[in-house]
Amino acid sequence: MITSATDQAPAGTEPPSETGEALQLDRPRLGVDTDTEVCVVGAGLAGLTVARELARNGTSVVVLEGRHVGWNASGHNLGAVMPGYAVAVEELIARVGVEDTSELWALSQQGADYVRATAVEACPQTVRAGGALDVSTVDAGDRLIGRLQTLSENFGADVEGWQVERVRDTLKTDRYFHALHFPGAFQLDPRCYLDGLARLAEQAGVRIFEDTPVVSIDHGGIRKRIVTPSARLRASHVVLAGNLHIGAPALRLAGTLLPVWRYAALTAPLGDRLDEVIGFRGSVSDDNGIDHFRIVGDNRLMWSSPETTWQANPEKFGKAIRRRIRTVFPQLADVGIENVWSAAFGRTVHGMPQIGQLRPGLWVASGFGRQGLNTTAAAGELIAKAILERDDRWRLFSPFELVWTGGTAGRAVGHAANVLSRQTAALAGTFSRLRERAAVRERDREMARARRLAAIKVRSAEMMRRSSALQRSSRQDSL
Repeated sequence: MITSATDQAPAGTEPPSETGEALQLDRPRLGVDTDTEVCVVGAGLAGLTVARELARNGTSVVVLEGRHVGWNASGHNLGAVMPGYAVAVEELIARVGVEDTSELWALSQQGADYVRATAVEACPQTVRAGGALDVSTVDAGDRLIGRLQTLSENFGADVEGWQVERVRDTLKTDRYFHALHFPGAFQLDPRCYLDGLARLAEQAGVRIFEDTPVVSIDHGGIRKRIVTPSARLRASHVVLAGNLHIGAPALRLAGTLLPVWRYAALTAPLGDRLDEVIGFRGSVSDDNGIDHFRIVGDNRLMWSSPETTWQANPEKFGKAIRRRIRTVFPQLADVGIENVWSAAFGRTVHGMPQIGQLRPGLWVASGFGRQGLNTTAAAGELIAKAILERDDRWRLFSPFELVWTGGTAGRAVGHAANVLSRQTAALAGTFSRLRERAAVRERDREMARARRLAAIKVRSAEMMRRSSALQRSSRQDSL
């Protein structure tokens, strides 16, 4: 038996909804003892997806949420949807091989397709095409070519490579070099999508109870017993989809996630000058995971960048985000920040999500990190099919086992590693730009030398021509 604790909600203001619609917050608390086939703990994207898919196939499902639907990371992301994971494909291939990596990539694409289909049904007005750019902050064309070949040839991904010239013609900055373009990626309003997903789940028969934290779970036996402050529940299957905030009902699981708070901001309207600086309407993220941004609404910029391993007031990071915008795009140095918010997500040691069965009837869907929209959908479908059809494709995630993150000391180490990684990336980018400028200067010097040599050759040819003419004239005179 595992017993419980409570967690604080993240500080800061709510991210703006592109539709202006608020999340529905009036669902009831579980008040009477209940029996169900499946109990899902956590009403975020993963929990709602697995609940919806089970209910659509006739399964009785109850979702227990300690606060309200999507109160944390699920409702506080930038709304960019594309295939892939937070781990580079080269690292996945090194760990599980090409064949399994190809299957994992296909699942991530299916997750993105699921989000698109669900969003079109639930909130079509917020779905926007535009693609996604994964830009490099260093001049690493050979690496990009290798990744492009792997994705397109081995995995059949819809992706294309952009050369430096095209990247800089689109994004007016010298900080980016090559890029991978995913034309099939899209953007949506994450809060609208989350609310729509919850409504679709309820229409399928899911019962969602808010303000109902789980106190303990007894997962022994065929029927699991779930205790809340106001009532008890019995279920044949329990899906732990609470991510970081699962708390003491799953201490071992919570201890495998490094808590990371990511901060984002929305600028004031920037008018036509934004189009002059950023000529791309999709999402843009760099290959170091430092900056992620996209244009929204009436030419505003939504930008995510700083991270901490502790909870802080998001308002303190508005200036930091403004500095990042100014660093990447000096043309937007005077940008105004209107809203700043944060959300906590769980990062696993290996960087991959935790999806699968911990023991008979006890399932986990957590640790989605930065790229959570497509992977939460993939997790929901996988677990639902595993329960309904005994589909065992969730075993593709078995190599990414539960690894303890080190507790408080792990947070300190994680923060130090994050700072070091950002500093290293910044230095690498600086050196790449210095090398590029040095190469330009050397090229200019070579061109100048070539021009001087050409001029010398012209003068030499002219002198030889004159000398020959004089010699001919002298011979004629002698005759």
